[in-house]
Amino acid sequence: MLVFSFNNYQGSVFFTSANNLAGKVYKAESKITSYIHLQEVNKQLVDDNVKMRLRIAELERAAAVNKADSSRLAFLPTTYNTVNAQVVKSQLHNDNNLITIDKGYADGVKPEMGVVTSSGIVGIVYLTSKHYAIVIPAINVRSHISCRMRNSKYFGTLEWKRGAVNISYVNDVPRHADVRQGEIVETNGYSDVFPAGIPVGTILKVEDSPDGLSYALKIKLFTDFTKLRDVCVITNYNRSEKDILEQKVAELEKDR
Repeated sequence: MLVFSFNNYQGSVFFTSANNLAGKVYKAESKITSYIHLQEVNKQLVDDNVKMRLRIAELERAAAVNKADSSRLAFLPTTYNTVNAQVVKSQLHNDNNLITIDKGYADGVKPEMGVVTSSGIVGIVYLTSKHYAIVIPAINVRSHISCRMRNSKYFGTLEWKRGAVNISYVNDVPRHADVRQGEIVETNGYSDVFPAGIPVGTILKVEDSPDGLSYALKIKLFTDFTKLRDVCVITNYNRSEKDILEQKVAELEKDR
């Protein structure tokens, strides 16, 4: 003690060594303390991570629902309402393909209602039970859907000719019609099933009809029936009024 206390050099060496030793001790103590609390910190991080992932999943689900709803309604007039449904059974390789959805008359679904998806038309409701409905899709040989060319406005009838589930034909298009490859085909709104403007597909090729009197347009359908799951059944609020009016006209025609 006397040597280190009354000699500057020896004292400096001692205190420097002592400080170095104390620093190493403090550093080791800090590491031990950090290690002791590491498990608690990790647990907190895991909890935060789980909460964050759950929140992200919740937001993604909400975004998906909002996106699906908005995309389905984008091409529908305000006079139409929709009933969301899911495909529970689908046929792709028959002449008379049918689709079963999980909504029926208890949900407001009735025969002759149009069925669409976010990309375009699906088909028409054929039969209903309380909680299910059978749909005749556009890829059924009995399906006949009136449509038009978006740009030229010429009309035709969408008919499926078996084979590929993404290819169909628009028949009875007049030969003087100015139709071109790549033009979009959509519903024309002449029936109470589909409003005007619902996408159908694009023209792949302009061909002659078998009798040579009109065009038969080869169409690539927008709806992918191989992956079809979420659909909407659309209802025309004006249909009942229109039906009543047309019935009165028919009665007047009978009286003549």
